[in-house]
Amino acid sequence: MNGPEIHIAFAPELGLFVPHGRRGPATEVVTDGSSTLGHVVESLGVPLTEVGALVVDGRAAAPSHVPAAGESVEVRPVERPQQVPGAPLRFLLDVHLGTLARRLRLLGVDAAYESTDIGDPALAARSAAERRVMLSRDRGLLRRRELWAGAFVYSTRPEEQLRDVLHRFAPQLRPWTRCTACNGQLRDATKEEVSDQLEHGTRRSYDVFAQCGACGRAYWKGAHHEQLEAIVERALTEFPSRT
Repeated sequence: MNGPEIHIAFAPELGLFVPHGRRGPATEVVTDGSSTLGHVVESLGVPLTEVGALVVDGRAAAPSHVPAAGESVEVRPVERPQQVPGAPLRFLLDVHLGTLARRLRLLGVDAAYESTDIGDPALAARSAAERRVMLSRDRGLLRRRELWAGAFVYSTRPEEQLRDVLHRFAPQLRPWTRCTACNGQLRDATKEEVSDQLEHGTRRSYDVFAQCGACGRAYWKGAHHEQLEAIVERALTEFPSRT
């Protein structure tokens, strides 16, 4: 780049994405005179999915704005809770976020998940076709223009990932209503309806069942229920207004 020089400052929340030398006060950036501000921001490491507002000389600007010499730019983080207009709030997670997908489903959040690596173009296309918010730690994927919407998952720990998504998007929580295996809707089921999936001990010990309307998987309060109950209770305690 060898065109107009601008001054750009990134909010502290975006420090993860920018080189150490560009954190803190505004730094000088030489542009090429034709690239948009959105392109400049992404070239410095910040996916636009993480940008809430671009402020040029004190006024809001669109990512399509072409910077002029001497402009001062503030890059702000997304406001929380983040609004995603135009479609019901639902998510798509990449192959690396399986545990997060299952925990979102446990809470009744619509969370599609690709258990195999189908590639960034296919993920972006599905996000657009189904109008799902793409959740990923892959910055390159989040820069793809065809995405419907996206968000970077900041932590590698599932419990922190879940808390961050719930805080950022404020989805409505309906625990125990979705299949953790396929994301389908659960319905009450009789023991006879699911008997072919039950071991003898389970058939003798349990009487209350649910079944996925999509894949047919049966559910009951088995050995891992207390662990799952703890995840649900923690989420409902931290986000009581989301139910």
